[in-house]
Amino acid sequence: MSKVLMEILGLSTSPSSGGAYALILSEASGNRRLPIIIGSFEAQAIALELENIKPPRPMTHDLLKNFVLSVNAEVQHIHINDLSDGTFYAQIVLQREGETIEIDARPSDAIALAVRFGTDIYVNDTVLNEAGISTEPEPSTLEEALNVEHKEPVEQELSRLDELQEALKQAIESENYEKAAKLRDSIQKLKAN
Repeated sequence: MSKVLMEILGLSTSPSSGGAYALILSEASGNRRLPIIIGSFEAQAIALELENIKPPRPMTHDLLKNFVLSVNAEVQHIHINDLSDGTFYAQIVLQREGETIEIDARPSDAIALAVRFGTDIYVNDTVLNEAGISTEPEPSTLEEALNVEHKEPVEQELSRLDELQEALKQAIESENYEKAAKLRDSIQKLKAN
């Protein structure tokens, strides 16, 4: 089975699933996306790490990272390797003293750990074919391909900027000024690029 490299596109609330979130993975060199419904705790753990916000005490996934490091291991990558009856399955692939160790995990926990280690996220091609969503047709000419490549980063930057500005507004309204300051810094960095 071939593995497809994925990137985290974002998190969004999923009104139809009672307070759960949709984690959207995007094919690194393609146009398919994979939505995975995850719990609010896992969504928070992923979002905090993506936003570089450090809570005053370690969260569960921070604890797990510290444990993995304390036994001289390293997370090599995570692999979403199966989909059965609507449930995704994943493995955390560790390296320790030249030995590869694979640990069964929920995709949300595996991804929360992957963002802490800065490691790759892979999805089996069969899983992506079954549950993935194609966002646009493949370009039929070189000119179309060049236009898509040129436009896509700008659109992503704008939506990322909009997301950060909305999060900043919410942080200020809830009087979470520490988070607001970090969001403001992220917005300034994005605008500088």
